[in-house]
Amino acid sequence: MRAVHLRQLWLGFTLVATTVFAQAQSWPTKPVRVIVPYPAGGVVDVQTRAITIRLAEELGQAFVVEAKPGASGSIGAEAVAGAAPDGYTLLVSAPFLITSPMMQNNLRWKPADFVPVARFAQSPSYFLVPNQSTANSVKDFAAMAKAAGNLQYGDGGIGSTQSMAVEMFAQVAGIKLEAILYKGAPPSIPDLITGLTSMAIVPSSVAVPQVKAGKLKALANTSDKRSAQLPDVPTIAEAGYPDVTVLSWYGFHAPVGTPPDIVRQISAAVKSAAAHPEVKTRLAAGGGELAYLSDSEFKDFMTQDSARWEKFVTRLKK
Repeated sequence: MRAVHLRQLWLGFTLVATTVFAQAQSWPTKPVRVIVPYPAGGVVDVQTRAITIRLAEELGQAFVVEAKPGASGSIGAEAVAGAAPDGYTLLVSAPFLITSPMMQNNLRWKPADFVPVARFAQSPSYFLVPNQSTANSVKDFAAMAKAAGNLQYGDGGIGSTQSMAVEMFAQVAGIKLEAILYKGAPPSIPDLITGLTSMAIVPSSVAVPQVKAGKLKALANTSDKRSAQLPDVPTIAEAGYPDVTVLSWYGFHAPVGTPPDIVRQISAAVKSAAAHPEVKTRLAAGGGELAYLSDSEFKDFMTQDSARWEKFVTRLKK
């Protein structure tokens, strides 16, 4: 009886292993859904399509980009967390995957619901002020804000990377800033140009055209290195505020349980797609910069970025 039981267990294990192997060997046999947890036509959507167009060519199947915006990324994350772990549903991930669980207790998903697949891009954000502002550096602005007592800034989304960067800057600089809320970064720009608000930190896709057109001044780039888009603009660390360094990045995560062979296959396809010059050009058009990491490298990066954000959020909660 024991021998029969062991044989049944072995046959069951063999069947599962064979099924997983067969899935990996045959994938993809149908279109892959790519869930963008932000609005269609926005920065993340544009950068996602820059890579998925080439992925479809690499793998011979359509990559269908679907926007599921809302709740600072949580609606899209929840949809993918509940999807079958078969490689046919991917989440476009961003820092919210790390920060939201640190800031909210009522999420219907958790980071452990996903496995990293590949990072494909990162985007700098810029500290902007009106052209008529007397501030020509971040320290100038901090001094001006202290003298004024309370200045207003444009906030394109509570809980966004940019919004949290402003909050951290205010804390580190010892100043008071009042948020004026907008439905995204682009709607905040007209009031910043006219001087109705005093500053904003916005994604590069929104900032760079305004700066190059001479409509706004960029005092700093909040990433950890200067950008080729505006190479003369210092990093926020160079401007004197290293604790305000924040990285906006985008990648793919899959539901936990997705076969590792499929994860590696997608990761390799992203690497191959990223090597094509047109992908770099399309990313740049959307305000992004190529920043590929494999599944294992992305996992390590997430660990490091989680530590950075945990320190960041802890300070904000004080």
